[in-house]
Amino acid sequence: MLFRTAPATRGDVLDERALGRRTNGELDVLFRASPAGDIPRGRLRGTALLFPGTGLCGPLGRLTRLLLWQGKTTDDPPAALANLVGPFGLRAVRALLSHDRSWVDGRACILIDYSATSTVARMVRDEIRLVAPGLYLGVVWLWRRRVGWFTLRQR
Repeated sequence: MLFRTAPATRGDVLDERALGRRTNGELDVLFRASPAGDIPRGRLRGTALLFPGTGLCGPLGRLTRLLLWQGKTTDDPPAALANLVGPFGLRAVRALLSHDRSWVDGRACILIDYSATSTVARMVRDEIRLVAPGLYLGVVWLWRRRVGWFTLRQR
């Protein structure tokens, strides 16, 4: 049985690969239709969704994970997290976790807030929502402009 919070537009099972095949508009519809869910715990495998809906998304996501960003890891209890950066997954760029209102639609989301914890990323705001069991879709804001998508997979 498939778990979906919004109708699939292309008949896809909701996983990272299927999300990468969706367009920006389709990801927006899915994000708006999804619940915030619980704050994720532990090591979260990340996938950058660069140029979603194109053939570049999958290869660029794999290259990003290999060289730049592997995901995030939460503290216990999960009130803060760190990004796993570089090929060795070093813990860097800390953020605070909470439930808040999304800048997308004003509904509940999980906020990843860098404004009080990071000098280099204080202008970044990530919002995530649960789109399938253990799978979160995230939107990246930079200086209050929506600039990208990513996923986080809870093991």
